[in-house]
Amino acid sequence: MNDCFICNKHSGTIETSGVKIFEDDFVYVGHIDRNGNPNYLGHIMIDLKRHVPTLGEMNMEEAKVFGMMMAKLSKALMESEGAEHIYAFVSGDSVPHLHMHLVPRYPGTPKEYWGPNAVYDWEGAPMGSNDDVIALCTRIKTYLENQLHG
Repeated sequence: MNDCFICNKHSGTIETSGVKIFEDDFVYVGHIDRNGNPNYLGHIMIDLKRHVPTLGEMNMEEAKVFGMMMAKLSKALMESEGAEHIYAFVSGDSVPHLHMHLVPRYPGTPKEYWGPNAVYDWEGAPMGSNDDVIALCTRIKTYLENQLHG
């Protein structure tokens, strides 16, 4: 899959923002990359490692890990970053490699900006540089490690 963005990311062919939050045999977790533009802090992606385009093509072991990571990361965004709600979506239209977006909504977000894409339009949205993304990824990674060992 030489032309797959996500496969290329996993192979190290391309570099993305932030730092790896989690990786095992089934999933890779990191922050969304916006090509050097400010990032909405906490917009996390869970990538399936195996190249399959849709949710229905996962095997049950992949589905178990994928679902558990969705729950753990959502809790981490709420407890570590103070999010009040987590949007989760899979579209697969532009990149046909299964990945899920988790987008937090933070307290004080006006109702007209609720939604996984609308939060980006709010002028008060918590946007940050790659350094801010690295700091957030590190906090989430530490939170997950403490939950596993605590």
